[in-house]
Amino acid sequence: MIKFLIGKIFGTRNERYLRSLRPKLKKCNALEPQMQALSDEEIPVKLAEYRDAVQSGARTLDDVLPEVFALVREASRRVMGMRHYDVQLVGGMVLHAGKIAEMKTGEGKTLVATLPVVLNALSGKGVHVVTVNDYLARRDAEWMGRLYNFLGLSVGVIVQGLSDEERKAAYACDITYGTNNEFGFDYLRDNMKFYAEQLVQRGHNYAIVDEVDSILIDEARTPLIISGASDESTELYQAMDAVVRHLAAQEDYTIDEKAKTAMLTDAGVAKCEKMLGIENLFDPASISYQHHILQSLKAHHCFKRDVDYIVSDEGKVVIVDEFTGRLMPGRRFSDGLHQALEAKEQVKVEAENQTLASITFQNYFRMYDKLAGMTGTAQTEAVEFDQIYGLETITIPTNKPMIRKDMPDLIFRTQREKYQAIIESIKELYKSGQPVLVGTISIETSELLSSMLKKEGVPHSVLNAKHHAEEAAIVAQAGQKGHVTIATNMAGRGTDIVLGEGVKELGGLHILGTERHESRRIDNQLRGRSGRQGDPGSSRFYLSLEDNLMRIFGSERISGLMEKLGMKEGEPIENRMVSKAIENAQKRVEGHNFEIRKTLLDYDNVMNQQREVIYSLRRDLMQLPDVEGVLFEFVDELLDNIYQPVEAIKEAPDAEMCAEVNGRLLEVFNIARAMPEMTMSAIPGKEQAREAVVRIFQELREEAGPVYGDILRYFLLEALDRCWKDHLRAMDYLREGIGLRGYAQRDPKREYQSEGLAMFKEMLFRIHEGALTSLTHVRMRRVEPGEVEGAEGGEAAAESAQEPTAEQPVSSEAEQQNPQESDRKEEEQEQTAPEAPAQEAEARPEPALNLRHKTDPAAMGGPAQEPEEHHLYNGVKVGRNDPCPCGSGKKFKKCCGRNL
Repeated sequence: MIKFLIGKIFGTRNERYLRSLRPKLKKCNALEPQMQALSDEEIPVKLAEYRDAVQSGARTLDDVLPEVFALVREASRRVMGMRHYDVQLVGGMVLHAGKIAEMKTGEGKTLVATLPVVLNALSGKGVHVVTVNDYLARRDAEWMGRLYNFLGLSVGVIVQGLSDEERKAAYACDITYGTNNEFGFDYLRDNMKFYAEQLVQRGHNYAIVDEVDSILIDEARTPLIISGASDESTELYQAMDAVVRHLAAQEDYTIDEKAKTAMLTDAGVAKCEKMLGIENLFDPASISYQHHILQSLKAHHCFKRDVDYIVSDEGKVVIVDEFTGRLMPGRRFSDGLHQALEAKEQVKVEAENQTLASITFQNYFRMYDKLAGMTGTAQTEAVEFDQIYGLETITIPTNKPMIRKDMPDLIFRTQREKYQAIIESIKELYKSGQPVLVGTISIETSELLSSMLKKEGVPHSVLNAKHHAEEAAIVAQAGQKGHVTIATNMAGRGTDIVLGEGVKELGGLHILGTERHESRRIDNQLRGRSGRQGDPGSSRFYLSLEDNLMRIFGSERISGLMEKLGMKEGEPIENRMVSKAIENAQKRVEGHNFEIRKTLLDYDNVMNQQREVIYSLRRDLMQLPDVEGVLFEFVDELLDNIYQPVEAIKEAPDAEMCAEVNGRLLEVFNIARAMPEMTMSAIPGKEQAREAVVRIFQELREEAGPVYGDILRYFLLEALDRCWKDHLRAMDYLREGIGLRGYAQRDPKREYQSEGLAMFKEMLFRIHEGALTSLTHVRMRRVEPGEVEGAEGGEAAAESAQEPTAEQPVSSEAEQQNPQESDRKEEEQEQTAPEAPAQEAEARPEPALNLRHKTDPAAMGGPAQEPEEHHLYNGVKVGRNDPCPCGSGKKFKKCCGRNL
């Protein structure tokens, strides 16, 4: 009540903030005549002056905002014939302030973004504009690119299929357009590179996220994951699918539709044990069977074909985005669910994958120094935007008053009655010539309505995940007289629906919703397709008691209201109380989904802290001119650890301790290599041991010459990547079972945090230990020209007794991957192989070196072993399947290494 009274007296927070922007708006408008007086040639010169002032520190971005906004407005008028409205200038100010601008459909958000984009580009640190798909990224970059180029700014676009060189060039531009997936995966791939010059991104300065609710809310439950195929057999999924097909509903299992989970009954457990030939399904040895049976049950009974996924013509199970209706090729459900769906549909079952790198959208976008967003529907999620991202939502007034009529829902008893009423309504609208956009929440419903309209002879267009190629063209025509368009929730976001001639007089575009979505925001997006820029329009939703939302989430109050109001065959009920009750049900679902996203973020925050440490260390190792300092920090840490038992006692160490400490010194540092006098009966002093390690690295420096730094860098990065990959797998396993701690009255999140931290510290120790073990066992020799058969031009290929021991993680990215990654599969399968830049190869015409991992137990009286060798070509370790460092584009084994 107090908040209400304050709002009435002083205005709401939104109104007060908008009032605070009026002085800046007046300044922008006052500068318009001055900007109009400039010639075309003077405009980019003027902007360059502002840029110099900002980069020199003479003025801040806030200082030059009125002048820059006025300049961009004038440039837009000349180049594109579009002059920013005052409300668009206000929207630009909101975006520059790092907030979310909620602007209704048709208010020109794409043009609004040009204002803060140009302003923030003056810093020289780059601006990212994030869109929901490649089409919009290309369209906006080309469309607004004319304006940016006129102002003297460079524009790049990141879409699927680009090479690393093209990506690097795009990120180097003043302004870069791209999709959230592309930006996120480029960040992850950059943190799998071996050389600083291979990095494509140059930092995270300022980003504007278009359709911010779709990207930061809807897609936030799906983390970005780069993964490689594991060795697990796919036969298990097919076997479990066969078991599930013999189970009976209710008798053997139950399904919770609300939570999308399955549970075996006691009878079902007994039946599974009999079919599998095992005694106890819950025995730890059989836990894999139990997990995959439940996943197979979910695949059969919780996930519907043409609703949650489709089967493509190529026989692939492709996920359908539940919020947009778009296909998500390349992305896969995790925890074996996707394989269960493949087994269900009897298509090829792909192997499950191991995580190599991952990040959530929440944590990726929180890396930006300043983040802003724009959408037509943000207020319903304002609390989440504030709590998760620290983003305030500001509603921008429309340029012209909104006059669309939003009518109460019509509720029917059955879906059959509802669909028949929908068809009758569409026929009437078609006869009158008023265009109608029919919104559905699934491909299945859109195709059902399409077949019913065909029988009635009503011409129409269908837009769903199966017919998405012409999305923009179909939606652009939806406002023409007599047009009937059926669309899933994708509904062409980002494309204007312009009313055809005579349509305003007919009442404008009518929106017909066939079902309420779980989120009010998705319903509002559909309604927002009508009534742009003061156009007339109308909307109505048709519901039935058999709809999922009503059946699963509807409260008893809704059912009670229905009974009181009475319902006859084919007769709908139009009641605002019922509509309000449905809205409350949606609020409960939204709250549930928020908790899911919050929980995901809570867990990923643990990983994010660890990721930041690892990626920061990785960047240092890649970019530091000399990594020897880092290396000797590792040496000192490991020596402290090894000598800790000795320093903890006052008396002389016994034989057992001597053996343990000396064994560690030999294992980790190969210390006998520099201390031939060493015996197993006495422990050398710590300083003496450190001096020995220093001598080992001095010897390596002399052997390696100019490639010494590259060798250190490579082995440090190789150990880091190998241990980080193993750590990610271990954290996945920990996460899968941590929920069970709740039964012991322990907080799973705290348990995950504490155990994850302990595992992380252990991993850091293994990185240090692994790198030093490799480096202190390395032996090198020169291979003179002509020594190895097949060598050409004095650059002999190195010989090797076996393949490199370093793992080469592949990046098939089959789990939660974006579409473009499959096109890069061959390149990404050898993502972490250290490629030698062509210019480096030319600068180092030394003969090839042979790099050996060599333990020398013979020095301690033990049996000699065959040396373990790695190819080193021009100072870079090369596996047989790596790209040849000579720059031919072929694999090493088919080029310079073909005779090995």
